[in-house]
Amino acid sequence: MQPPSTNNITNEARHDMMNELLSGVRLKGLEYRRVEISAPFGLQFGEESDKRLAYFHFIGQGSAFLRTRSGAVHQLACGDAVLMPCAGTHDLYSEDGVPLVSINAFEKVQLCDATSEISVCNTEICRSKNNFIFSCAMEFDLGWLHPLAHLKPEVMHIETVPDYDPQIPAILDVMTKELKAKRPGYSVILTRLADVVAAAILRRWVEIGCNVCGWVEAMRDPKLAQVLSALHHEPGRQWSVADMASEMGVSRSVFAERFTELTHSTPQQYLGNLRMRLASQWISQDNLSLDEIADRLGYGSAASFSRAFKRMTGISPGAVRSGLLPEL
Repeated sequence: MQPPSTNNITNEARHDMMNELLSGVRLKGLEYRRVEISAPFGLQFGEESDKRLAYFHFIGQGSAFLRTRSGAVHQLACGDAVLMPCAGTHDLYSEDGVPLVSINAFEKVQLCDATSEISVCNTEICRSKNNFIFSCAMEFDLGWLHPLAHLKPEVMHIETVPDYDPQIPAILDVMTKELKAKRPGYSVILTRLADVVAAAILRRWVEIGCNVCGWVEAMRDPKLAQVLSALHHEPGRQWSVADMASEMGVSRSVFAERFTELTHSTPQQYLGNLRMRLASQWISQDNLSLDEIADRLGYGSAASFSRAFKRMTGISPGAVRSGLLPEL
């Protein structure tokens, strides 16, 4: 039997890394709106919204300007989609100077529990000139220990996603057709497709973030990629630097220097951060007991795990379970 190729090892490690980074992310649609509106228009979203509330916007017909809470303005054309991870108050408008009206002020038709329709159209204007927008307020929780949390932009754009997910243009095309045609059941289809597109945007951002943090460069070293894959497969193993160096097939000093150079952390720091990130996810999302988490991560007892968690994160596991997390 031939040993696995270096490409297979590298791809496996990268796959493990991406899965682990994405598995702790919550992205769930809460309220969906189909908006058909004639220009000029000015819509305001996200007033008094929760800090973890994200917004997804898709322009199915027409165009709009997006003004974020910082005041930055982005021009959105037909077919554009954006995900705003920490949206806050923001605006979609047709042109400068148009009065802004809260999206909540418009009369809406409830299509199902989470989806509604808003129509504000000038009957003297041909429907082909109206603007079709599909928007969604989403629960978005990256996790306070997530290594990319500090890199969250105001706006994640669909722009580069089709280069890596070639099926996305077809999905956007279906969304456009469903927005316009209003066939029976269109609201269910639109909500599911919006979730898929938002997740694709998020995944592409995580991939870019891995590059920024140096992980992509680390993945290009097949021997180091093998070590990272092993750490992610067995985070509870009693790893020593010597064990990791042996996995890579080099001396401790060479391994430690190479690891730190490419990941920007020492081997033990990396392993500790991985364990605490998994632990936080298991506490807050999976509601595992401290005994079970301690066993999974190689700690002798819940008490020893709790001490390590408090030492490394600055807060107790109980605070995480209660949702008392530090501000990002």
